Amino acid sequence: MQTRYDFTLPRGYVDDKGEVHRTGTMRLATARDELEPLRDPTIDGPDDPRLTIVVLARVVERLGTLELVTRHEIEGLFAADLAFLQDFYGVINFGSQEEYEELLAAQRDAEAPVTTPVVLPEQAAAPVVAGAAGADAGAAAVGDGGAAAGVPVGVGTSATVTYGRRSAIEEIPSDGR
Repeated sequence: MQTRYDFTLPRGYVDDKGEVHRTGTMRLATARDELEPLRDPTIDGPDDPRLTIVVLARVVERLGTLELVTRHEIEGLFAADLAFLQDFYGVINFGSQEEYEELLAAQRDAEAPVTTPVVLPEQAAAPVVAGAAGADAGAAAVGDGGAAAGVPVGVGTSATVTYGRRSAIEEIPSDGR
């Protein structure tokens, strides 16, 4: 039975020396990994958003060359990397082998280099504006390449791949603090 899974973060953790750590290993969670953090005095209960940080710090065994991953490293992740680890945790602990393989395949597809920009003939004379503003400033969607996911792809933009992960940041209910 496989109990440890390798992963590659979308962006990577940048340590105090400026080194980027993208690859890592996460182990399957035990009941203790999910229950013990609830005893932590800094955690207010099962809905506390810090609970995720504590649980991930327990199950991420390695991150790049870092052999010890603590709350500090998990808190220092970019939002996209934290979301990826939350999804990865869910898939390896509660998903099927098929879901795990789909996540890996989607990640490989997302990392594939884009070598040639797609420009339609009628857009060839249009000014190229980089970033999301360019996508909103009249760039038409190319075929289905992302439009189905609500992401316009056209002149001056790069394709965005969406796969079984969050499409937005989830709102955390306030408890009045």
